Amino acid sequence: MNVDYKSLSQSIASLAEGETDTVALMATVACEVHQSDDRFDWTGFYRVTEPELMKIGPYQGGHGCLVIPFSRGVCGAAARSREVQLVADVDAFPGHIACASSTRSELVLPVVNGNGLLLGVFDLDSDQPDAFTQTDADAMTAILADTFRLANVP
Repeated sequence: MNVDYKSLSQSIASLAEGETDTVALMATVACEVHQSDDRFDWTGFYRVTEPELMKIGPYQGGHGCLVIPFSRGVCGAAARSREVQLVADVDAFPGHIACASSTRSELVLPVVNGNGLLLGVFDLDSDQPDAFTQTDADAMTAILADTFRLANVP
């Protein structure tokens, strides 16, 4: 299945309209994105809770790591650099944290509000190798920017 990003974006925008609570927005995005494509094995957020530290937030799928420091893994790299991490093979990523042994590829995007504050990262995992494309990264970047621009500081 390929994601219809136009419909997904419209659905999330409709559901999130007027909402400023970060956790409510994260829960909505995780649910909608997870159900949009069967490549998405684990879909969720890691929220910045302390300097240089994230804790698991709303997600869909099996268990995830509870705590991820900015210094470790794909999620940490996205938070640290504020750049999208498109990883075709997680085993080839230096310092990858295996929260689930089934994960083969990952797309992690930084999540910032309209004031430029890093709220966390959005993590898409797949049990398929090389599951994500630049199209996925670009579309999800736009959806996250639209959804979280008015998000309050947690």
